[in-house]
Amino acid sequence: MGLVIIFALVSLLAVFATISALKNKNVLGILFGLATVGVFGWFTIMTVLHHGYPAAH
Repeated sequence: MGLVIIFALVSLLAVFATISALKNKNVLGILFGLATVGVFGWFTIMTVLHHGYPAAH
């Protein structure tokens, strides 16, 4: 489940990067940021829905 947490952090960083790219009007950065949020965000959401929230041991 640690991998899901790491992917969630990558998704959050990609959101901030996409916002930064929007402010700078960087089209390629916007495309890569949105693609990263889409892929890693989808994986994170579906894994949490399928396996549940990671429990602390």
